[in-house]
Amino acid sequence: MSDPASPRVYPLRLYGDPVLRRKAKPLQATDTLTVPGFDPQTVRQVADTMLETMFEAHGVGLAAPQIGLPVRMFVAVEYEDDEEENEGQDRPLKSRVLRDFVMLNPVLKVIDKKKDRSYQEGCLSIPGIYEEGVPRARAVQVSYTDLDGVARVVEADDFLARVFQHEADHLDGVLFLDRLPAEVTEDYRKELLAIQQKSRTFLNDLAAHERQRKAGL
Repeated sequence: MSDPASPRVYPLRLYGDPVLRRKAKPLQATDTLTVPGFDPQTVRQVADTMLETMFEAHGVGLAAPQIGLPVRMFVAVEYEDDEEENEGQDRPLKSRVLRDFVMLNPVLKVIDKKKDRSYQEGCLSIPGIYEEGVPRARAVQVSYTDLDGVARVVEADDFLARVFQHEADHLDGVLFLDRLPAEVTEDYRKELLAIQQKSRTFLNDLAAHERQRKAGL
């Protein structure tokens, strides 16, 4: 594990990592953050690297706990829907971004209580597992602070609303499988155990790395 001040991407925390179950704490745009295994960074630097991490993992959102930071921040993007227009073309994800969001201390308000279960949902911290039927509000309003410390409000519906709700769940230690019947998780027991093993290996390596840092090696 490297130790640069500005890593290109962060390693993702996986299912079974305790940080994914912690309730994240509020933060300020002026804070200095330390992602475990890396040097301290500004909130903006962390957010930029989170976006790069998300793009590399082909995601639509990433919450701070997923990189080991239990703070109330997530990044998300809205992509253009070009599956038909550009079929067969291998366009970089960044070229398809319509809007990107960095949200500090987001507060969600449901503005359409009707539940939507039509989209397939997955999670970068639970790779390879996707399920339909996760109940999400059709439309939400999100109040948050941006990277300049400015209070903002945005409304979203359909898939983007789902993304915001998924990422906000991470800040409260909730994973998308928690919102499905228990038998769904049981169906993936073998896969989840394998992910947990990878998580334990990573945490052991991280602990060894931190010991070396403290020893000045």
